[in-house]
Amino acid sequence: MYPEKFQESIRKVEALRAENAALEPVRMTAKEKEELLAAYHPDYREHEFENLKIGPNAGDKVPHELADMLQAHPRIHEGDVDLENPAYDVDVLIIGAGGAGCAAAIEADEAGANVLMATKLRAGDANTMMAEGGIQAADKENDSPAQHFLDAYGGGHFAAKKELVYKLVTEAPGDIKWLNELGVEFDKEEDGAMVTTHGGGTSRKRMHACKDYSGAEIMRTLRDEVLNRRIPILEFTAAIEIIKDDKGAAAGAVLLNMETDELFVVRSKTVILATGGAGRMHYQGFPTSNHYGATADGLVLGYRAGAKLLYADTLQYHPTGAAYPTQIFGALVTEKVRSLGAKLVNCDGEVFVHPLETRDVESAAIIRETGERGKGIDTGNGQAVWLDSPMIDLKNGEGTIEKRIPAMYRMFLKRGIDMRKEPILVYPTLHYQNGGLDINTDCMTGVENLYAAGEVVGGVHGRNRLMGNSLLDVVVFGRDAGRAAGQHTKDVTVGTLTLAHTAEYDKQISEAGIDTDLVSPKLLPNYVRERNTLTGPEIQ
Repeated sequence: MYPEKFQESIRKVEALRAENAALEPVRMTAKEKEELLAAYHPDYREHEFENLKIGPNAGDKVPHELADMLQAHPRIHEGDVDLENPAYDVDVLIIGAGGAGCAAAIEADEAGANVLMATKLRAGDANTMMAEGGIQAADKENDSPAQHFLDAYGGGHFAAKKELVYKLVTEAPGDIKWLNELGVEFDKEEDGAMVTTHGGGTSRKRMHACKDYSGAEIMRTLRDEVLNRRIPILEFTAAIEIIKDDKGAAAGAVLLNMETDELFVVRSKTVILATGGAGRMHYQGFPTSNHYGATADGLVLGYRAGAKLLYADTLQYHPTGAAYPTQIFGALVTEKVRSLGAKLVNCDGEVFVHPLETRDVESAAIIRETGERGKGIDTGNGQAVWLDSPMIDLKNGEGTIEKRIPAMYRMFLKRGIDMRKEPILVYPTLHYQNGGLDINTDCMTGVENLYAAGEVVGGVHGRNRLMGNSLLDVVVFGRDAGRAAGQHTKDVTVGTLTLAHTAEYDKQISEAGIDTDLVSPKLLPNYVRERNTLTGPEIQ
């Protein structure tokens, strides 16, 4: 049960529920969307960004928090480790063991390469594990990759690299088949046909799901396949610097054992960065749905090695992060809740936006409703709006919530809120890193032999990502990176290992007049607070 302070608003929501459930809100025009985003979306707050002074993207704007890490000192330098006697010598080093890393490992192994994986937490501790709603693929008769392309490219504000979107959508049906054959338990009809639903910005029902455990189920299956293949994984082991050779190509990495502080060297013919996102940077002070290790490490490692970033100034704020109670503040409330029929309503029970606009538009609409329009609900930890979840059973029949979104149902029920009978409070949460490392169609960055896949990559989704295209992204480009890197190792001869680029980077910092004592990559967020302070989390 909610406390008394919410009851008046809840009664208004209940009074309008039947009417709202039957209501079909008007879609915004392109002009209305542009004006809304410019006025309210966090990516448009110019004072929250700064221009980089050094590196491949000097002059480009990025969030202040990311600039601090990109322009921080390296953790190590030439002479700090023995480059002549590596602890491991492999064909492919994969940094990260989430969905993209595991998909890459499977395909690199399939190509005959000797693969080593390293992850700073445990295998599977990744945003992949936390994705809920589903994975897109145009594999039904009334759909096509061409239609999927139009949805994804348009949803990203026509800013994505078209050749990457093409790969994403054309390889999707085959990759769904691959996942199904590996053992992913997709939702299916009695005749075996895949159950598909809409997502925000989709023109067809192409969302394949495993109830609302989609990411966890895909991650389970990929991780099991990696383990079955006996591909070695170094857990609690963070990459702190890319090693290059005397020809300027990526040739391994320096790893840090997070438990013992031991440093050791991996020599490899190719390196794949699959380090995921940056939600734990808490840009602009937003809460996040991301796992604990999402601190933009891959951007830092790639950038300092010489790889360019693309659209690093654009983030995705998922419109429905849990806003109450405090124990789940920022946790993801899957878009599937809205695709099943729940609508966003304000403190007076009024629907104020179509439930399946793109995520950036939905987020901006919520920020406007709770701000300028003064129609939010004060949770005691900020403003929020209602997501009227009882509409789902009202529209689809009793039991739909427990059957289709059991994880959501349990998450709220544990906190005394029955989302079958009571609406839930939501507000945008930092969810996805739209920008990242710039890659070509073989997943190679601008640094020879340095590949990237998954959320660490920019350009696949443009400036906004549609639901279900991230789980697809990690599988498509994870597999592609693994294939390409595994095959390429046959043509690679590694030169003399060097960390000379770290000294050069320190020189650039000094010459640019950057005064900082920070080192990067961050590795983990710091939530330690001074006693008796009421400020938000301090991230160091």
